[in-house]
Amino acid sequence: MIAEIKSLEFPNPNIISINGIELEVFEAGKENIGNPIVFCHGFPEHAFSWRYQIPALAKAGYHVIVPNQRGYGNSSCPKDVTAYDITHLTSDLVALLNYYNYKDAVFVGHDWGANVVWNLALLHPERVNKIINLALPYQERGKKPWIELMEAFFGDDFYFVHFNKKPGVADAVLENQTENFLRNLFRKNVPLAPPEPGMLMINLAKAVKPLGDPIMNDDDLSVFVKAFNNSGFNGAINWYRNLDRNWHLLADINPIIKQPTLMIYGNLDMIPKFERLQDFIPNLDVISLDCGHHIQQELPQETNQSILKWLAEFNS
Repeated sequence: MIAEIKSLEFPNPNIISINGIELEVFEAGKENIGNPIVFCHGFPEHAFSWRYQIPALAKAGYHVIVPNQRGYGNSSCPKDVTAYDITHLTSDLVALLNYYNYKDAVFVGHDWGANVVWNLALLHPERVNKIINLALPYQERGKKPWIELMEAFFGDDFYFVHFNKKPGVADAVLENQTENFLRNLFRKNVPLAPPEPGMLMINLAKAVKPLGDPIMNDDDLSVFVKAFNNSGFNGAINWYRNLDRNWHLLADINPIIKQPTLMIYGNLDMIPKFERLQDFIPNLDVISLDCGHHIQQELPQETNQSILKWLAEFNS
């Protein structure tokens, strides 16, 4: 049974069957058929993370389509780890466009969703009209697989590496401490401090007192908590367990993205900016907002204004 989301402007979902799975999809602006924009959430998130953008973009004339991607919410959670590789994740978005009879769309991604959008533009460039990505810049492929590289730089406790080297361990901890983990993660104004020993995500799940300030109220947080109580974390974490597989799958792909692109950074985000971004994305605009990682939830109005202003420049 689909849990009802309590929000005045957040749409009710549809469950649609595409690409061999079911996706939970939220829509707004159906009267704007023919002008699609697709929002892709990150980890550990939910389509609800775009709650502030959905009504603004629908009002601006867009058919807004916001899936819970595979492994999240009431969407399918396949058991096979390789079902979460970049081929499957991008194929889901292509199938979503086919479902609505769209040739292409504007794609907006945050965090892991941004990674999927970057790679959608590489693997299926004809299906991407424009790109707006938040927080996570384009990832250069490099000479070594990503997890191997991260292990060499950051060690076994780095959460990307831990997810891969110790399958099931973090999944169980997060599922036993779901509310505490999400409450401690979705924060802003967190004081800068050296990282604690151990694995970041497990530390957050076990921390007694959250740092900084919450970025959402208890009602909004409960949407995320209920969703992960339902789905668990294994499917979402399996996205990380395909990073080296993705590295191999992208070996022969042209790494240059030609679509008009807006990159939105948070100046207080721990993820570093990529200074060579324009080498891979020549048609690029960059904006930095004074916030942390959860840009669209921390500064929703500024995010909406940035997106709408940039899109309007192409429609004037």
